[in-house]
Amino acid sequence: MSCPVGNLNGNDAQQGEHLGSDVGMLYGEYLMLDKLLTAQKMQSNVHDEHLFIVTHQAYELWFKQIIFELDSIRVLFNRENIEESSTLEILKRLNRIVLILNLLVDQVPILETMTPLDFMDFRDYLSPASGFQSLQFRLIENKLGVKTEHRVKYNQKYSHVFGTEPEAIEAIKNSEQDPSLSDLVQRWLERTPGLELDGFNFWGKFKDSVDKLLNEKEEQANKEPKEHIRNYRLMDIQKRRDVYETIFNPSSHEALVSRGERRFTYKALQGAIMIKFYRDEPRFSQPHQLLTLLMDIDSLITKWRYNHVIMVQRMIGSQQLGTGGSSGYQYLRSTLSDRYKVFLDLFNLSTFLIPRGLIPPLTSEMKDALNMGWRTHQNHATNGDS
Repeated sequence: MSCPVGNLNGNDAQQGEHLGSDVGMLYGEYLMLDKLLTAQKMQSNVHDEHLFIVTHQAYELWFKQIIFELDSIRVLFNRENIEESSTLEILKRLNRIVLILNLLVDQVPILETMTPLDFMDFRDYLSPASGFQSLQFRLIENKLGVKTEHRVKYNQKYSHVFGTEPEAIEAIKNSEQDPSLSDLVQRWLERTPGLELDGFNFWGKFKDSVDKLLNEKEEQANKEPKEHIRNYRLMDIQKRRDVYETIFNPSSHEALVSRGERRFTYKALQGAIMIKFYRDEPRFSQPHQLLTLLMDIDSLITKWRYNHVIMVQRMIGSQQLGTGGSSGYQYLRSTLSDRYKVFLDLFNLSTFLIPRGLIPPLTSEMKDALNMGWRTHQNHATNGDS
C-alpha cells in the first residue's frame, strides 16, 4: 500500500528527516502514530486481549468521526432557510455516517474470532470497565435524539457511571439540552411547502382521499352476500379507519406521543408523509433521500446493538452480570426495542400510504412554488447569456 506522503524506502528514508523539517510533517508525525500505536496497555499476558483493546479503540475513533459529522449536520440544519447546496452537503455527511456504521456492524465478527474461554482468561481484568461507559456512544445517542425517558431504567443513570468525571457529566448534560438532530429535522419538516391551509392544503386533500378510499371499500364489502366474509371485511375497514384517525386527529397523535409510540410533532409527521407521497417531484427528491438516510442510521445502530447482544450472549451467556454492573445480556437485549429508534415515525410512514391514483395531484400553483428556485436560476443564466 502506498503512503500518502510518498514512499520512504531506501534513499527516500534518508531524505525523509530533511523533508519533514523543511517541507512538512512526516506521515507518522501527522497521524501521531507514536501515541496511537502505543496506546494498547494490556493488563494480562493473554494474546486475545490485544485484539479486544484494538477493536474497541477503533470503535471509539469512528464514534469520534460520527460525532464530528453529526455536529456539522446539526449546524447546517439549524437554519430557517436551508438552501439546496446545504441539503446536498447534509446528504453527503449523513451518507458518510451510514457507511461508518456499516463498517462498525461488520467489525463485530472480528471480535468473535475470540472464543468464550479466551475472553474468560482476561475478563476479570476489565472490571469495572464496561462498554456502557463509552461517553462518545452516549453523546451520539443524545445528539441523534434518544430521550432519557425512552431509555431502559439502568441506562438512565449515567451519573452512576461517570460520577467521578465532571467533564463527562457536563458533556452529557449539554448534549441533552442542545437541539438534537431529531429536533432540527422536525422543525425542517414542519416547514414543508404545501401544508398551509390557505395554499395547497395537502393534509385536507389527503384526508378526503382516504375517506374516499375507505368509503368505496365499505360499499364493496356491503355487497358481499356471505355474512361472515362481509363482517370480516367491514371490521378490517374499521381498523384502517382507526389507524388513519391517529394521524387526522391531533389529540390521538399526542396520546401516542405521550406513550412513546410516536416521536414527531403533528406537523412534522404531516411533512414527512407529504414528502413520502411526492418523492418523485424534483424538489422533494433530496428531502426523501434525507429521510431514507435517517432510517438507515437507526437501522444500522439497531443492527450493531443486535450483533453486540449476540456476541455478549456467546461470550458470557445470558445469566452473568455485565462488567459495568448492568444485567449484561438481559440489559443489552432490552435496548433492541423501538424505544431506542430515534426516527421511529419514518419507519411507520408506509402505514398511511394510499394508491397512487388517489394521491392529490399538485396544482399548477403548487408546481410553480416548488420550481421557483429553478426558474430564478434559469432566468439569471438566460440574462447572463444575452
